[in-house]
Amino acid sequence: MNPLLYSNILGKGDPLVILHGFLGMSDNWKTLGSQYAENGLEVHLPDQRNHGKSFWSPTFNFDVMAEDLKAYLDHYSLKDILLIGHSMGGKTAMQFACNYPDLVKKLLVADIAPKYYPPHHDEIINALTTLDLPAIKSRNEADDALAHHISDTGVRQFLLKNLYRENKDRLAFRFNLEVISTKLEEIGDALGTSDNYTGPTLFLKGERSDYVTPADLPLIKSHFPAASIETISGAGHWLHAENPDEFLEKSMRFFRQ
Repeated sequence: MNPLLYSNILGKGDPLVILHGFLGMSDNWKTLGSQYAENGLEVHLPDQRNHGKSFWSPTFNFDVMAEDLKAYLDHYSLKDILLIGHSMGGKTAMQFACNYPDLVKKLLVADIAPKYYPPHHDEIINALTTLDLPAIKSRNEADDALAHHISDTGVRQFLLKNLYRENKDRLAFRFNLEVISTKLEEIGDALGTSDNYTGPTLFLKGERSDYVTPADLPLIKSHFPAASIETISGAGHWLHAENPDEFLEKSMRFFRQ
C-alpha cells in the first residue's frame, strides 16, 4: 500500500480538495486555498505522487493517482467533496469523479479537457535534465542556467518553486524528474471512453489558452453531461494564478448554486 499523500489543510467547513498541475505542488494553490477557507470551506491541498512532498513511485498514471486520492479521502473520512483539478490535476479529478461519483458533490476542471494531448513538455523536461544541480549553489544560479533554454520568466519561477536544499551542499527538485520525464505519454492520456460523471461539473478555461476549445464540447458532454464551460478573462493556462479574483468568484458561485 502506498504512503498517504502529503497535504496542507486550511479552514473549517465543507471539504474542498484541490489538485495541482504537472510539475506543480500544493503550494501553488496556497493563496487561493486561504481565500476558499475564508469562504467557509475546509481546504485540502495534497501533493500528487512524484510531486511536492509526497512519495515517489515508478508508477505514474491517472488510475493510480485517482486511487491515491481515494486513500486520502478514506484516511480523513471525507465524502461529498468539492473537487478542483488544474491541468494534470484536472485529469486526475475527472478520473476520480468517474470512478467514485458518490464521493464528489461538485467537480471543477481548470483548463484541461478529457481528450488526448500529445507530449508537449519536452522543452521544459530537456531544460531541467541539463541542469547540473550538484554544481549549482543558489536559486539565482539555477535561474540563469534555465534561462538558456526557457525564456519565459514566469515558467522558470514556477519550476524553481520546486527547488529546495536537500542538505547544506546540495540543491534538489521536489518532483521526481527521472520518472516524470519517461511518463509524458501517460500525462496526455484521454479519459476512458465509458468514463462518466453525471454530477454538477464546471470547466473553467483561460481566455488565452488553447487547452480547451469549442470543438471539445461534445467530448466533454459525453463524459460530463451536466457540464458547463466558462472563460477566465485575460488568462492563459495558469488561469488561477493569472486571474485569481475571477477564478475565485466563478468557482464560489458554482459551489454555492
